[in-house]
Amino acid sequence: MRLKLAQIIAVLFFCGVVFVPRASAQNPDTMMPEASATKAKQVLAQLIDAMGGATYLGVRESQCSGRRALFGHNSETTGFVLFVDERRYPDKDRTEYIAKGHNGILGSLIGIDGLYITHGGTIVTVYNGAQGWTLDRSGVSEVPATAITDFQESVQRDINNLLRVRLNEPGMIFRYGGRDTVDLKQVDWVELTDREERTFRLAVDQTTHLLVHSVVTTTDEESHQRNDETTIYTNYQLREGVQVAMQISREKNGRRTYQAFYDSCRYNPNFPDDLFTRSGLEKHGSDLGVKKK
Repeated sequence: MRLKLAQIIAVLFFCGVVFVPRASAQNPDTMMPEASATKAKQVLAQLIDAMGGATYLGVRESQCSGRRALFGHNSETTGFVLFVDERRYPDKDRTEYIAKGHNGILGSLIGIDGLYITHGGTIVTVYNGAQGWTLDRSGVSEVPATAITDFQESVQRDINNLLRVRLNEPGMIFRYGGRDTVDLKQVDWVELTDREERTFRLAVDQTTHLLVHSVVTTTDEESHQRNDETTIYTNYQLREGVQVAMQISREKNGRRTYQAFYDSCRYNPNFPDDLFTRSGLEKHGSDLGVKKK
């Protein structure tokens, strides 16, 4: 059923796509909006097909593990922490962080101040739509409202959510951005703008049709400052029929904020529903010997 649904989604999204002359595609600024949108959808169709086609579209859950870099104020690497990230798209996420020694890991990784790992240990964060909790040695606590807001915004910016779930949203605008060289690769740029005026720019390798860079641009409502979040995808490997970038790096306005090295990824493992609930997190804490608050 999942495979059939993914195929239907792909057909519905890309229906009506017609051939665009190569000469026109070389000059995106002179293309009519309809032709530009058509070319953009063609490049996106190639990207989705390269990522695994219907198998990629059919992913509803993922479990990936690896290590993430920690960065200081000057963007220098200060260490690494192990993690296991479990997701149910579009808006459920459970991440387990494992570190050694004293570590202000959550402050640097997900913006929650005052939570630390001392003498090594594990911290778990769970987000479920508009709810979120953390588990540490003191028990389970609700995350601050600001962390919920940041998580919900990250869901809207997530490129996998964009490609799997959001392409058919009303008001989504598509534009072909032309050809370029990015990281010594010849790429096609595709630009999408959603109803909230987030702009997504995707650099797609002309040879492999895999994603090389993504740039998500937003404007701060209070300061009106433009923010660019750039993600770099490298070391693609095939995992259960899906191409996975095993190394991901991210910058915000030119400052390094994130780098992850993946060891493994599994898809659609059929998580239990309570994995993304407070009660499930409290049960996990009890199994670890953490007292309930």
